[in-house]
Amino acid sequence: MGTPDFAVASLDALVQANFDVVAVVTAPDKPAGRGQKLNESAVKKYAVEKGIPVLQPEKLKNPEFIEELRSYQADLQVVVAFRMLPEIVWNMPAKGTINLHGSLLPQYRGAAPINHAIINGEKESGVTTFFLKQEIDTGDIILSDSVPIANDETAGELHDKLMVVGANLLVKTLLAIEANKITEQPQPQNDDLKHAPKIFKEDCKIDWNNQVQTIHNLIRGLSPYPTAFTLLNEKNLKVFKAEIEDKEPGIVAGGFLTDGKTYLKFAAKDGFIKLLDIQYEGKKRMLIEDFLRGMRL
Repeated sequence: MGTPDFAVASLDALVQANFDVVAVVTAPDKPAGRGQKLNESAVKKYAVEKGIPVLQPEKLKNPEFIEELRSYQADLQVVVAFRMLPEIVWNMPAKGTINLHGSLLPQYRGAAPINHAIINGEKESGVTTFFLKQEIDTGDIILSDSVPIANDETAGELHDKLMVVGANLLVKTLLAIEANKITEQPQPQNDDLKHAPKIFKEDCKIDWNNQVQTIHNLIRGLSPYPTAFTLLNEKNLKVFKAEIEDKEPGIVAGGFLTDGKTYLKFAAKDGFIKLLDIQYEGKKRMLIEDFLRGMRL
């Protein structure tokens, strides 16, 4: 059960490891783009290519869907980047339902663990497999694997790294379940848990009154999607990549300096953020030099 590219890597790993994937459950096709052409999820495209039956329920409690799902008599269900399952679904298989989550649980439970780890300036992240139960992302841990986060790493880069590490961990988890060699660990009940809620547009606006490190982390943590932004000439300016300049700003936070050719830097509380890779409203994504060439500020 999964939808985006992140889930395809796991599905492919299970197929390559010769597990019998009897069916795939994914999101319904959605109209996208100017022509509103129906867009299939990445998981559906892969499953169709491999000849795996695809189920696309609008509602997960739909009796016809429940009936069809039951007919496959799966021993185990695997969830990767899908939606919240009702108990009638996750409790169905004899061996239960496992989930692959993009964080080192119990930290960063929620919809956007990869983004929030970078936004919070973490130096390490990882993936965890666990058995599903009622409360979201709280089930007993089966296995986990960690990866370092580099100083300039973006959410997109960490996503691609965890996608591969997660797929390998999932295969390892299934082999352990199959061999009956798992020891589940209850998640620690920490008081200092960091959460990873869904990100909304208002969370993406840069506050130039913050410190440069905080702003840099926000830009990295939202790149390439949903992308941090600021206002320039009352239009949205998305920032995909930037760097810190530790220098007393000497101008008001949110003000900018530019030579009109090679740099555009905004003042923060304790330094400057130099923009490197941006997208101005109504234009395509470009490097700052190209943007400045066609823009008088």
